[in-house]
Amino acid sequence: MTATTTGPHTRRWAGLAVLSASLLLVVMDMTILNVALPEISAQLRPGSVELLWMVDVYSLIVAGLLVTVSALGDRWGRKKMLLTGFALFGLASAAVAGADSAADVIAVRALLGVGGAMIMPSTLSMIRTLFTDARERATALGIWAAMASLGGALGPIVGGLLLENFSWHAAFLVNVPVMVIAVAAGLVLLPESRNPRPGRWDAAGAVLSAVGMTSLAYAIKHGAKEGLDVWTVLTAAVAALALTWFVRRCLRRSDPLLDLRLFRNGAFTSGTIAALATSIAMAAMALLLAQWMQLVQGYSPLETGVRLLPMAVGAGICSPLAPVLAARIGARPVLSGGLLVSGAGFAVVYLLPLDYPSVAVALLLIGAGMGALAIASAVIMSGSPAEKAGSAAAIEETSYEVGGTLGVAVLGSLAAALYRSEVPPGTPESLGTALEIAATAQDAALALQAQRAFSDSLVLTSGYGAVLMVVAAALVWWRTPAELDLAAASH
Repeated sequence: MTATTTGPHTRRWAGLAVLSASLLLVVMDMTILNVALPEISAQLRPGSVELLWMVDVYSLIVAGLLVTVSALGDRWGRKKMLLTGFALFGLASAAVAGADSAADVIAVRALLGVGGAMIMPSTLSMIRTLFTDARERATALGIWAAMASLGGALGPIVGGLLLENFSWHAAFLVNVPVMVIAVAAGLVLLPESRNPRPGRWDAAGAVLSAVGMTSLAYAIKHGAKEGLDVWTVLTAAVAALALTWFVRRCLRRSDPLLDLRLFRNGAFTSGTIAALATSIAMAAMALLLAQWMQLVQGYSPLETGVRLLPMAVGAGICSPLAPVLAARIGARPVLSGGLLVSGAGFAVVYLLPLDYPSVAVALLLIGAGMGALAIASAVIMSGSPAEKAGSAAAIEETSYEVGGTLGVAVLGSLAAALYRSEVPPGTPESLGTALEIAATAQDAALALQAQRAFSDSLVLTSGYGAVLMVVAAALVWWRTPAELDLAAASH
């Protein structure tokens, strides 16, 4: 691997601080929009299609570019790619100051997606470069995972605070000074690294991965909202064709754009399964719980963000501790155990009366399980050589991105179906819309029935989430080598 020296011990950890802070901000930005969207809609009056693109364009761009950007980073330089991502993210955030239409916001979100696709896998592969000692790397990845969890929890709180004092533009502009600092600090603290033997650039593979992943994400999102219509079938077919061609191309080439042969390693596969299952369950539960707190319990967006904090507390405590525990009892029990702890959190919602105290306990358990899953990143990196850090990071980030999309689409659609089965025919699928209609008609019975139906759907979906986590825990236990020692991983 070609890299400058990683410097003394303190510089490595200072570099990690830069990477973690930037990841924290990117993850926060994903959730801040959920809080800002009502005010954006009130001021800009977007149509239904424009509103959909405001929400979806970021994740579609990220999903489509992760593989290509990671492969480019392996060739061009991971530090250059990361700093370029910082700069683009900051510039896109600053551009929102001049946004006065829905199309402007969509364009800003698209540019943020390009910057996010550069930042997210680069932070992970840079950790592989900064920390050549496997035990230190596991600790660093634990901190990295804690920041990702914390960002998801802080987003609604920061967004609520900003919107109470400023316009919706502040939800974007807050990124600018942080990215300026990140670029300056990254220039000084981060070493450059790249794959010394990247092979030929596969332009056709890059196009196939972008088309396939974007089509897959769109098909899942559109299918969840509109059902099995023409667009869902068409985009799903395009995704299947492009991704099948891309996989066959990668497996045939000696220098693939994405090294799918990494899945031959049991540890790598188990870490990826853990990342995918966790993001599926978490994305759906975060969406459903946020709606339940605001529309059933009557909390404001800021109050909802505060009440979601137990998940960040659990993750923040357990993420740094997980590598220490793995060093004592092994990576396999910690990884599988983390999934089971998260599953227990879902089971609490399913088994206990649905009120905030039980939800707080559930969130704490889910967060603690997510913290233990910090080991997943270490397991993935232990299953890949240093020169393949970009491929490994791209696969992990793709697992999180696709898992989040699947979670909202599959478990979210399941919750919507359960909700529809308990409300009168013709009741809007959106609980918020149903409550507005009930308020206008002064129909308290309809409002109560819709709230009860949503709560029941949340409880049943939590049960399915618990089953998913148990199944994932069993698969991870089966695929992770019993003797896996993260401290002995290849440097």
